[in-house]
Amino acid sequence: MSNKPVLFLLPGLMCDEAVWEHQAEVLSDVADIRIPVFRGFNSLAEMAGSVLAQAPERFSVVGHSMGGRVAWEVMEMAGNRIDRFAVMDTGVHPVSTTEPSGRQALLDLARDAGLDAVAEAWIPPMIHPHRHGDKGLVSAIREMILRNSVEDFYGQMHALLNRKDQTVNLPGIRQHVLLVAGEADGHSPPAQHEQMAALLPDSRLEVIAGAGHMVTMEKPDEVSEVLLSWFTGENT
Repeated sequence: MSNKPVLFLLPGLMCDEAVWEHQAEVLSDVADIRIPVFRGFNSLAEMAGSVLAQAPERFSVVGHSMGGRVAWEVMEMAGNRIDRFAVMDTGVHPVSTTEPSGRQALLDLARDAGLDAVAEAWIPPMIHPHRHGDKGLVSAIREMILRNSVEDFYGQMHALLNRKDQTVNLPGIRQHVLLVAGEADGHSPPAQHEQMAALLPDSRLEVIAGAGHMVTMEKPDEVSEVLLSWFTGENT
């Protein structure tokens, strides 16, 4: 058994270990890396519970996108057990009035045309416009999406559409919170992270230039460097 501190890397919607590939490799020198995959779940609380079921008494956590939403749930359930905490390209706000229709359109597309059609529609807005022609990046994201089933997609979308408002919990968080956002993330923009930072007693925001929402895969070196400094306490 490893004597390194445990660090959970929580993936987002339709994502798995591949979204953290570079970061897991870099951070494995200093942490016992664990990457749960949230297929088969239909609530954020259940996802968080599955993380805690695998967690030792003390641990750290980073969540990306939907994984960030799961991370806030973990913090609410067991904040006294968390050493270091970070979220990336995510939010704390409840469901907006326009969000259900947008998500339903993707669910209808999945039902009618399959996940390959979902990938075709979903990927471009999730990455920096300059990367739309990057066949390697786009292919890696598409392959990751296709490792899911339509049922997995429905479950995770249900979880996101039934999330709670985590805004009220931010002022009570005592850990230093690292916030990371892609400069061109149109889904969870840097301004959204600034709003979270304003509510947190102790936080720092890192904006990754030249990246959209899929920041860990778009700018792997830069994100890994930020997370390594954060985890080792070199820049907190």
